[in-house]
Amino acid sequence: MINTKKKGLATLRRSTLTAITLILFVMVVIAGFISPYFLDMYNLQSLIRDLAFVGMIGIAQSLLLLVGELDLSVGKIASLCGILAGMLMVNGGVDPFLSLGIALILGLVFGLINGLLITKLRLNSMVATIGMSSVYGGINLVLTKGKAITQIPESIYSLGKGNIGPIPIPFLFTLGVLLLVLFLTKKTKTGRYIYAIGNNREAASILGIKVDKIRVMIYAIVGMICALAGILYVARLGSSQSTIGEKWPMMSIASAVIGGVALTGGTGNPAGALVGAAIISVISNVIVLLGVSVYWQSAVSGIVIVLAISFSSLSTIISEKKQKKLG
Repeated sequence: MINTKKKGLATLRRSTLTAITLILFVMVVIAGFISPYFLDMYNLQSLIRDLAFVGMIGIAQSLLLLVGELDLSVGKIASLCGILAGMLMVNGGVDPFLSLGIALILGLVFGLINGLLITKLRLNSMVATIGMSSVYGGINLVLTKGKAITQIPESIYSLGKGNIGPIPIPFLFTLGVLLLVLFLTKKTKTGRYIYAIGNNREAASILGIKVDKIRVMIYAIVGMICALAGILYVARLGSSQSTIGEKWPMMSIASAVIGGVALTGGTGNPAGALVGAAIISVISNVIVLLGVSVYWQSAVSGIVIVLAISFSSLSTIISEKKQKKLG
């Protein structure tokens, strides 16, 4: 009976990912009919480059959602790491690529701090990361006084602006992050523990799984991924700005939820977060191509997020009712 339920849940996860991928394909086809510019190579490259950043943070957020957590400081961590990398390069004269490496380590440290605060002090992840978002944002403003750091060395521009063939380099980084996260969640013992913690944290602890250690590890990984997204965005803009990543927290949650990752934890595939991010990016791109007001763009994004969360909740309720009937 238990094996049957496990197979059923695995089938459900696969079917969800297949369904949203199909929805994305249909949306792309419709978008191509709605706007003759949508399938233009320049527009597609721009769309994929935007998708890379939201997708990368969405993949990171999905890791946390799998254990029933979330991080609303992802955008501020990305921004702060970008600022620190810029300061090291411009003000400190540090080698650009060494600066990027240091920024990645700092991102890991910031994520580690989040994880330790939440696990050691037993804080609610949403409340704690809202608070830490203000801390990181405040440090950001103290360092920059709200001004962008310019004169970023051109040697790193290719990381954000370049392409390999027709594919933007940031998107290749996103695919690399996805492959590493999928390996962690699908091919390692830690991955099995992640799903176990998300399904029932108390039961996982009773079984001997080091729950808090894994949670802290995930926060650290998320911090590093945020730093990567932040420094790639700096390379794209050619400057470090305190406004980088402002919309990433909610967009990342929406991407993961649209992609079939449950808000309650234990269910979903990180690959779905990238597909969910693609759906959001296509909607945003079409809105721009149709000349819709920028104010409506924010409204539509909010509607998509609410619908995604509502759909996730309804799916959970329906799934629980089916399980009760089968039980």
